[in-house]
Amino acid sequence: MRALTLTVLALIPSLGYSAAEKLDVLQNETPIHAPANPQAISKIPADYHFIEPGTLTVATSATNSPPLSLLASDNVTRIGSDPDIARLLADSLGLKLKLVPASWEDWPLGISAGRYDVAMFNIAVTEERKKKFDFATYRADNHAFAVKSDSQISRINSPADIAGKRIIVSSGTNQERILLSWDQQNRAKGLPAVTPIYLTDDASATLTLLSGRADAIFGPHSMAAWKVASRGQTKLVGNGPFRAWVAVTTKKGNGLAPALQTALDGTIAGGQYQQVLARWGEQDEAISQSTVNPPGIVY
Repeated sequence: MRALTLTVLALIPSLGYSAAEKLDVLQNETPIHAPANPQAISKIPADYHFIEPGTLTVATSATNSPPLSLLASDNVTRIGSDPDIARLLADSLGLKLKLVPASWEDWPLGISAGRYDVAMFNIAVTEERKKKFDFATYRADNHAFAVKSDSQISRINSPADIAGKRIIVSSGTNQERILLSWDQQNRAKGLPAVTPIYLTDDASATLTLLSGRADAIFGPHSMAAWKVASRGQTKLVGNGPFRAWVAVTTKKGNGLAPALQTALDGTIAGGQYQQVLARWGEQDEAISQSTVNPPGIVY
C-alpha cells in the first residue's frame, strides 16, 4: 500500500469541521504501547483460559475500513484504531497480541465457539447482543449518512428522508435495523420504499455510491468522516437516531469484561487511549471511562 499523508478534520455535532489536523498514516504504523496494569491483570479470572496462553486473540475486520482497520504499507500488518486499542489492551493485561482478520458475519460464532478471546469490529452494544456477549466500552459512535459531494440530498435525519432512496448498508448491523425500521414506518404511511443495497466491502460501496448506483451510504460515523476529510468525494448529511456505545466484546459470563474495563481505564488515565483516537481523527468519540454492559440499543 502506498504511504499516504491525509488531512482529517475533527467533526463537530453540526456536521461541520473544525481546524484541520494532519494525520500521517505511515507514521500511524508505529505502535503505541501501554505499561502492564497490575490492577487489570488481577481481574483476569483464575479459571479463564486464553485461546493461546499468554496471548490476547482479537478478531478484527479483514476489510480496509479506515480509520477502524486497514493494511499497513507492507500489505500484511493490520493497523487502525481498533488494532491500536487492542494492542493497548494486550499490553495492559501483560499479554502478547494476536490480531485475527475476520468477516463481520464471523465474529459472533467465533466468540461463542472459542476461536477468539475478544472481538473488535466497531461493535455497538445492544440489549439483544448482551444476552450472548459481555462488553467493555471504548468509544461512542454515531451512525452517519453520506452522499456524493455534489448530491442534491442535503439531509437525512428522519424516516421520511430515506423514502424511495437507494441506500448502501451492511447486513446484520445496527444501521440495517434502523434503515428497515424507518422503511416500515414509511410504508405504513404510504411513502415509497427504500432500496437497501447490501455491500460489505468498503471499496465496492464507495464505487457504487460515486458511480450513481446508490443515493447514500449508511454506516459508522468514524468511517464516513474519514472518507469526507481524506478524499473530498462525499459529504455527511445526517446521523442515525441515537449514539451507540462501541465496545470490546467477549463471551457472556467468562469474567473477562471487568479486566478489559480496568485495562481501558488505565490507558485513559495514562493518555495512550487519547493518543490512539487523536491519530485516527476520532477525538469526538472519546469516552471518559469504560463501562461494562451499559444500557444497549433496543429495537
